[in-house]
Amino acid sequence: MMDDKTREPGIDPRLLEMLICPLTRGPLRYDAVRRELISDKAGLAFPIRNGIPIMLAEEARPLEP
Repeated sequence: MMDDKTREPGIDPRLLEMLICPLTRGPLRYDAVRRELISDKAGLAFPIRNGIPIMLAEEARPLEP
């Protein structure tokens, strides 16, 4: 069981409302299990590290077909 000090922070819902895909300018959805922001239009998943979305195409992973 993790305590508050070891739990990875989530993403602020207000921030999620403001973020868009840097490539398509389309919406993103949050995958809480993988801690990623998903751009269905671009077919990419952007990682979230320490509560900070990494919105760089070179850091994103391609979604599986």
